Amino acid sequence: MMALYFMAKVMIAEDSEPNRRMFRDLLQIEGHQVIAEAKDGVEAVEKFNETKPDVLLLDIAMPEKDGISALREILASTPDARVIMISAKEGFSTISKCMSMGAQAYLIKPFRSEDMTKAIKMTLA
Repeated sequence: MMALYFMAKVMIAEDSEPNRRMFRDLLQIEGHQVIAEAKDGVEAVEKFNETKPDVLLLDIAMPEKDGISALREILASTPDARVIMISAKEGFSTISKCMSMGAQAYLIKPFRSEDMTKAIKMTLA
């Protein structure tokens, strides 16, 4: 039987080191490969352009450059980038803005590992 989706090369952009570690652990348990991590929006854009991951988990509230600005920059150079936004803020306007810009999914912290798995599967479909 063929898998419904492939194991992805994932990049994590999140300013909280404990959150990055947790996301990395969850992704590796699911069989995904974490190929890059970034602690701020500037680093997120640089590392995304260097590594071209299958999926980018991108936190909105980060220093240097926020996730929305990073999303805009990434999509300008890579329009087909697969991006899942992450935020503790669940305001509909923020979610709507990110989705209309081109993000494929949105996770609100704290979220369950099943929610991340579902978002990645949906993004890769």
